Amino acid sequence: MPVITGSSIINWEGAKPTDTHTGTIALSSGEVTVDGNMITGGSFIIDMTSINVTDLEGGKKAGLEGHLKGTDEGKEDHFFNVAKFPTGTFEITKVTKVDGDEEATHLVYGNLTLKGITKEIGFKALVGIGPEQVVVSTPPFTIDRTQWGVNYSSKSVFSDIGDKFVNDEVGLTINLKAGKELM
Repeated sequence: MPVITGSSIINWEGAKPTDTHTGTIALSSGEVTVDGNMITGGSFIIDMTSINVTDLEGGKKAGLEGHLKGTDEGKEDHFFNVAKFPTGTFEITKVTKVDGDEEATHLVYGNLTLKGITKEIGFKALVGIGPEQVVVSTPPFTIDRTQWGVNYSSKSVFSDIGDKFVNDEVGLTINLKAGKELM
């Protein structure tokens, strides 16, 4: 089933000692494979050029988005360098059922590629499969951005940074719909 991009979004949260920022990243395309009432696979293209900051406005919003996207001259590789790496990907490698967990019906495993680096991740998900649509939502989970070479102001990379660091852990939630857009 094709991903309904207008109804699918990745929410992110990044923090440093003095501040937390939130935002979204869109999917540009994707496909979910279903057999009966089980997801058996899927692949998704993440539009890194769509990085959006949702907690700021005006110049501060534009400034942080530019920094995260790497569109500021001399700061291209601080975070995601979208000119060089305009997309990321996620490919599902395994899905297993979960019993007795209010937050999840399934565990999803797959390969996340950002900045040309692929690492396996896993997360809990609530999965609903109907005849015409698949809906997936996750409780908050984290990834370590440094595994994908996103090292800007990382305390684990730059030990002499003091309290001027940005947390390595980035919080994510995913809301995905695939299939037919239901009215």
